[in-house]
Amino acid sequence: MRWLAASVVALCLFAQGAAADTFRFTAIPDENQSRLVERFSKVADYLEGRLGVEVEYVPVKSYGASVTAFRNDQVQLAWFGGLSGVQARRLVPGSEALAQGSEDAAFKSYFIAHRSTGLERADALPDAIEDMSLTFGSRTSTSGRLMPEHFLRKRFEEAPDELFSRIGFSGDHSRTIALVEAGTWDLGAVNFSVWEAAVADGRVDTDKVDVIWATPPYPDYNWTVRGDVDERFGEGFTERLRAALLEMDDPDLLASFPREGFIPADNALYTPIENVAEALGLLR
Repeated sequence: MRWLAASVVALCLFAQGAAADTFRFTAIPDENQSRLVERFSKVADYLEGRLGVEVEYVPVKSYGASVTAFRNDQVQLAWFGGLSGVQARRLVPGSEALAQGSEDAAFKSYFIAHRSTGLERADALPDAIEDMSLTFGSRTSTSGRLMPEHFLRKRFEEAPDELFSRIGFSGDHSRTIALVEAGTWDLGAVNFSVWEAAVADGRVDTDKVDVIWATPPYPDYNWTVRGDVDERFGEGFTERLRAALLEMDDPDLLASFPREGFIPADNALYTPIENVAEALGLLR
């Protein structure tokens, strides 16, 4: 019995050690879950080949869950939006933004409208949007809530709940597009790259919904890693990971983001996002 107990303990310790050797990452759920799994399973395979350790993609159900998983060391790397990256790095000191998409240095949001509104694309948000209904994406989405709200307040000097007849939070960009296309909401705020990919794939009926305004640029998505990965996976692991991300050049992998490629990033690039989030009371 003593041998059996010792064996059980040994097996448990082996299982813990094996789990510790698996490098895990997640991503904010900004699109349909099946598309995310398809996208990031390929990324996991790529990173595994480059890093020489087992790599696993861990799907999450909300933006907040991605930050929580990162804080709790359930994942060591995450593809965050600008705001969720700021939140995560605040919670895990020493964490670093390693890379961003080449488009993320000057990202933008689109305001979209159902055709029944009669709104057309313009250089500024029209006064006519007042008293219409609008849905954001996730409550903590940079491109689906934070920056659209910032630009709305700058344009109208009112909070969204004062400006519109009603506001909502769809949860993700794909859902926002579908809800505005269906006429459930007059207006929506979406990530421009999700919109353009959906249009290119024929997943949007632009006779029913289209873009009426594009925001000025701002920094957004980023790969952020915990500051303790070198201790766990070996000296130099962070730099090998950074190189793997920056050298990701497979057109199939990049198209799934979609991004032209990845470029270096650091925490300081996201100070403007942090400042806006502080002003809107979205950071604790």
